Amino acid sequence: MRVKSFTGVGCVLAALLAALLTGCTPSAAGGEKGEGPAATASVSPSAPRASGFGAVFLAVDECSSFGKASFTEVPCTGERAAARVVARHDGTTTDGPPCPATTDFVLHISAQSQISDEDGDGAVPQGYACMRNLQPPHPGDPGGGGGPRTIVGDCVYGSGSGQVRETACDGKGARKPQYKVVKAVAARSGCPLSTALYVQLGGPQPVGCARPL
Repeated sequence: MRVKSFTGVGCVLAALLAALLTGCTPSAAGGEKGEGPAATASVSPSAPRASGFGAVFLAVDECSSFGKASFTEVPCTGERAAARVVARHDGTTTDGPPCPATTDFVLHISAQSQISDEDGDGAVPQGYACMRNLQPPHPGDPGGGGGPRTIVGDCVYGSGSGQVRETACDGKGARKPQYKVVKAVAARSGCPLSTALYVQLGGPQPVGCARPL
């Protein structure tokens, strides 16, 4: 069969805030893929800080609430806790490492200056937190239809102009899936003959081999 090659940049469907929060990531074949998360939220530290939250705002294994305009750090055992930090990096997503594969969404933390903060220096540095919902749904799971990265098990559909977008494999998303990423390889030559679409994944195995559904 003739292997199709999509060029351009695909973008994962994003729905930030409320029960389903996802990220947006380039996922098209034939071009460079930036692995930095694209879902953005403005996060402000709460003041005064409650004890036991740790030395770093939204550090690994700490939790956040979901808010209308901002996300705040809350105790993971509290009723407001909605998502847990699975990775935390300073700086920007462009310069920093990618989030773990099954991250549900990403919080971009703006640099803050306030009188009372984690370590007493009056500042919260710019960074980003890779978040995992405490309860389902988990859009970052394979086939979940979202998350900041496209991974093996995810499904996509052609959105025109050489672009593909991620959607839920179970067909319950806004668009029906057309292709499923079944394998990640170092080069296109490693894809099976049934491959109908190459999806840019990034990482050590940057090529996703997708078959039609």
